[in-house]
Amino acid sequence: MSSNQVPRGTLADAESQDAMYLFKKTSTLRLTYQIRLLTYFAVKSQRTLVINVPRCCIIHESLQTLAEQFPQSLRIDKVD
Repeated sequence: MSSNQVPRGTLADAESQDAMYLFKKTSTLRLTYQIRLLTYFAVKSQRTLVINVPRCCIIHESLQTLAEQFPQSLRIDKVD
C-alpha cells in the first residue's frame, strides 16, 4: 500500500507462458518492492521471474537471499 493506502501493482517488462522478464541496467540491484511483488506473482502462477542485469552489476545481499529462498521462481542472469 502506498502512503495514501492505495494498493500498488507492477508489470514485468516482458512475459511468456512460463516466465516473466525484468530488464535492469544498473550497477547495483537491491531488493525493491517491484521485485518482491513480481516474485510473489511468479510463485503464485508457477512461473519464473528472470531478471537480466549487466555482467558488472552487484547484487545486494537481500536480493541474493530471496533468490536462494525461491530458486524455482527467481533467477538473476548477468548478460553483456
